[in-house]
Amino acid sequence: MKNLSKTAKKILKTNRRKGYTLPTNNKLYPAQWNWDSAFISIGYSYFNLEYAIKELETLIKGQWKNGMIPHILFHEKDDSYFPNHKTWKCGNSVSSSGITQPPIVATALKLIITRNKLNKNQKKRVILLIKKLKKYHDWFYKYRDPKNTGLVSIIHPWESGLDNSPLWDSSLKKIKIDKKLSYKRRDLEVSNSKARPLNSDYDCYITLLNQFKKLNYNPNKLYSNSMFNVVDIGFNSIFLKASKDLLEIAKLYNLNLKDLNKKIFKTESSLLKMYNKKKNIFYSYDLKNKFFINIPSISNYFILFADLNDKKVNKKIIESLKKYNQKEKYIFSSIKPDHKSFEEKRYWRGPVWINTNWIIYQSLKNKDKVYAKKIKDKTIKLIEEKNFFEYYSCKNAETLGANNFSWSSALYLDLIYESN
Repeated sequence: MKNLSKTAKKILKTNRRKGYTLPTNNKLYPAQWNWDSAFISIGYSYFNLEYAIKELETLIKGQWKNGMIPHILFHEKDDSYFPNHKTWKCGNSVSSSGITQPPIVATALKLIITRNKLNKNQKKRVILLIKKLKKYHDWFYKYRDPKNTGLVSIIHPWESGLDNSPLWDSSLKKIKIDKKLSYKRRDLEVSNSKARPLNSDYDCYITLLNQFKKLNYNPNKLYSNSMFNVVDIGFNSIFLKASKDLLEIAKLYNLNLKDLNKKIFKTESSLLKMYNKKKNIFYSYDLKNKFFINIPSISNYFILFADLNDKKVNKKIIESLKKYNQKEKYIFSSIKPDHKSFEEKRYWRGPVWINTNWIIYQSLKNKDKVYAKKIKDKTIKLIEEKNFFEYYSCKNAETLGANNFSWSSALYLDLIYESN
């Protein structure tokens, strides 16, 4: 087994700009992404704590006044990416997108501060981050769960982090596409079209973007007016875990976030109601069109990441997970390989992603240590065989998407350095 830690660190430093890190070193993603930065900060924490904290500070610098942290921050006015700052036309102190992404930042911050000794200045900065993250979580409860159900909605597939997943196919078919759509995809100029979302997907994405722009990104209007409104199991699981972690790290600095307790309890109770006992899985729900989403995505198993206080359900979900990808050499495919929507090489419709493996591994560390170690070892082996790519085929580990990928590098460092 070869140790690629030096290469991983070099990739992160090479991809780093002024206080933030690009997802890769080519023109595919020339900006700062929300959950990318969370994963990246974890990697930095093993060799440069200052970079780790600064990564999150730069991300939160783009926080909107209402509390939202956007999914993209355009620090540099780079027109090579689409949709860019000119398309979105929004942002507070930094030009940004008008939507968010899986809020895993609090979980990343918890890992960083519990594994490192912080000086006085760093502690002050972390306290400020915690306060701003509380505002972010409050934004979710206020604007993405206005009916106080305990479950938050995503209003665009990009918010899920799993952009073109088959999870969204039926929901996107209900969208009325703008007839006057005019745009040029830049991603296809630097990446193989067979591994990227389809133009029909982008038609939906940009139609939604245009709708949000017409509504001036008013959070009071977006929830009820968006043509896409889904309660995503993966997203809600990450949000619940992050809320629990936020509460824990607040206690370390004597910050009173007790109001989170009730919200966490309600979210957990509501998530448990999404469990289908017969099929032994949690399903997402299309709130706009009123139907459960019966697609076997690896993100359905993020429910284990939420650390539900129900050992019986957790055990059953782990049993189901072990059957998910058992015939493939490389785990975990983003969609179950025997499902009709599975596509071996197309982005979130089949390939293996390091961040989802990492989430599943973190989910199992305290629930099934033997299986967790198997996932960890297989993920490390995949990277050491093929290097730091964006995603991989579950069939033969063919490398796909961008090379020198930051979160693959960062999470590799976490997998090899963490101490259990």
